[in-house]
Amino acid sequence: MFDFRSDTVTQPTEAMRRAMAQAEVGDDVYGDDPTVNALEEQAAEMAGFEAALFTASGTQANLLALMAHCERGDEYLCGQQAHNYKFEGGGAAVLGSIQPQPLDNEADGSLCLKRVEAAIKPDDIHFARTRLLSLENTIGGKVLPMSYLADAQAFAFEKGLKLHLDGARVFNAAVAEGVSLSAIAQHFDSLTICLSKGLAAPVGSLLVGDEALIKKARRWRKVLGGGMRQAGILAAAGQLALTEQVERLAQDHDNARYLAEQLAALKQVEVNQCATNMVFASFAHANLPALQAHLQADGCKVSVGAKTRLVLHKDLDRSAVDALVASLHRFEQENG
Repeated sequence: MFDFRSDTVTQPTEAMRRAMAQAEVGDDVYGDDPTVNALEEQAAEMAGFEAALFTASGTQANLLALMAHCERGDEYLCGQQAHNYKFEGGGAAVLGSIQPQPLDNEADGSLCLKRVEAAIKPDDIHFARTRLLSLENTIGGKVLPMSYLADAQAFAFEKGLKLHLDGARVFNAAVAEGVSLSAIAQHFDSLTICLSKGLAAPVGSLLVGDEALIKKARRWRKVLGGGMRQAGILAAAGQLALTEQVERLAQDHDNARYLAEQLAALKQVEVNQCATNMVFASFAHANLPALQAHLQADGCKVSVGAKTRLVLHKDLDRSAVDALVASLHRFEQENG
C-alpha cells in the first residue's frame, strides 16, 4: 500500500527499532533519562540554541512555545493557514487563554509585515497585549525565503515582539535552501521540530529555545500531562531521525517534482503547486469518492478532495509514483 496522505505515516527504520529496543532509559520527569537528555542537547546544538525540550507531538510543542512566550490575556499574530491556529484545536485559546490574531498569508506563505504592524494592538486596557509573531516554515510545502526571515527578525525586534517558528518541516526548508538548521533558527526566539514526519521517527517533536524559555515550557508540559517517564525509548529513534534522515529529504523533493511532471501529462488532473515534498492537484473527475475508492483498490491511499495534497516521504519511491499515476490513467480511460 502506497500512502500519499501525509509524511506522518512514515514507518521507523530498522535502525530506529533496534535503537529503541536497546535505549538506555531513566525517568525523564526527574530529568535523568540519558537518551532524552542527549536528544535535547543534540537538537539544541544543531539549532544553535541553549536548550531543547522533547514533547509528545508538534501540537504540544507549539502550544508550549505559545504558553512560555505569552501570559493569560496576551495575543500572538500568525497566518490564517498557520497550523498552530487552524489545525491544533484552538489550544492557545482553550488551554493558554492566549488570543490568536490571524492574518491572511501571502501567496508564498509569508505574512506581509506591514499588515502585521497594523495588527499590533496599542498599549490600552481595551486590547489584548500583542507579544508574539509566529511563522511557519515550510508552510503548505513552501519555503520562506532567508531574506524574509531576516526581515521578520528585524521587524520583531523593532516592535518588541518575540518570534516563534513552527518548524514541523523546517529540515525540508533547510535542505531545499541548502543551509543548516542553525542558519534558519538564528532568526527566531524559539522553534519547533517534528521528528515523526519526513524524519520518520515514530513519535515526538522538540521545542528549542533559551534556557529560561525551556524551563518555563517544561513546567507547562507537566501541567498539560506531557511529562513522560522512560521516554528514552522514543528519544532513541529521534536521535537517528536527526542524524540519518535529514539529507535524505532531498529524495522526497525530487520525487515530488517527478510526480508533478507525471500528473501534468494526465488529461483530468491539474497540478496547482509543487514545493519541497508536496504536490497539490485538482481532479476534474465528476465522482471524486469513486476515484478515491479506485486508487485505494489499486493500493494507493490518497485523501482526494477539491484540492488534493500528495505528500512524498521515505516510504514512497519512484515506483510508488508510477503506480499512482498508472492508477489515475486507468481511471481516466474507464471513466472518460
